[in-house]
Amino acid sequence: MLEEGLSYPLEGDSALGRVLIGGLLGFGSFLIIPAFALLGYLVWVLGDAARGEEEPPAFENWGEMIVDGLKATAVGIVYGILPFVLVFVSIVVAGSGGTTGSDTAAGILGSIGLLGLLVSFVAMFVLYYLIPAALTNMALEDSFSAAFDFGTIKQVILTGDYLVAWLIPFVLAAGVQILFSALTLVLVLSVVGILALPLLFLVGPIVQFYVQVAAFYMFGAAFGKVADTDNAVNTDYGNLTA
Repeated sequence: MLEEGLSYPLEGDSALGRVLIGGLLGFGSFLIIPAFALLGYLVWVLGDAARGEEEPPAFENWGEMIVDGLKATAVGIVYGILPFVLVFVSIVVAGSGGTTGSDTAAGILGSIGLLGLLVSFVAMFVLYYLIPAALTNMALEDSFSAAFDFGTIKQVILTGDYLVAWLIPFVLAAGVQILFSALTLVLVLSVVGILALPLLFLVGPIVQFYVQVAAFYMFGAAFGKVADTDNAVNTDYGNLTA
């Protein structure tokens, strides 16, 4: 799966152009609209990978791409409401302990707040695991509500295919981030390196886009295999459940 994922962004005659456009969108994400376009494109990657398409989608139909990015953002917000509310409430509860005037009450409230934060972080981790499946189903069904089809999503996320497809991109992205951080530190510590930093910041978004497309391909391909989507990529990992 890793080999297929890493080769996927380079498939097709226009691979270089796609990667450069994706890098430019990543570089301009602070302008907001490019960020939505980039996210919409990644949603398309999920859908195409699940359907077994061998090449990444082209950068076209920009309006539809941006709308899909907005939908994906909305999905993330809806799923993220509960964990963020828990974080906020936990911080308030923990902070209120200092206003009680009682060490016992402060200790109890602080413990409750800490427990709430731990639960919140677990919930966020679960969401990070779940959301790629939700977005893939949305892309396949071309329906916002499909992102909340918990029957289909549960069927996918409790399988070995999806677990592996989630772990590999997670490790890959972490490795790339560590590499770039280390490289940045090395460059900062040398005069020549400081001069080369702008080049690193220009290349960074391109590499990041490449890794994102590879990762989202793996998510989508695993979803297509597990959900028995027509023409899904054939990957073979065992189920975690009977």
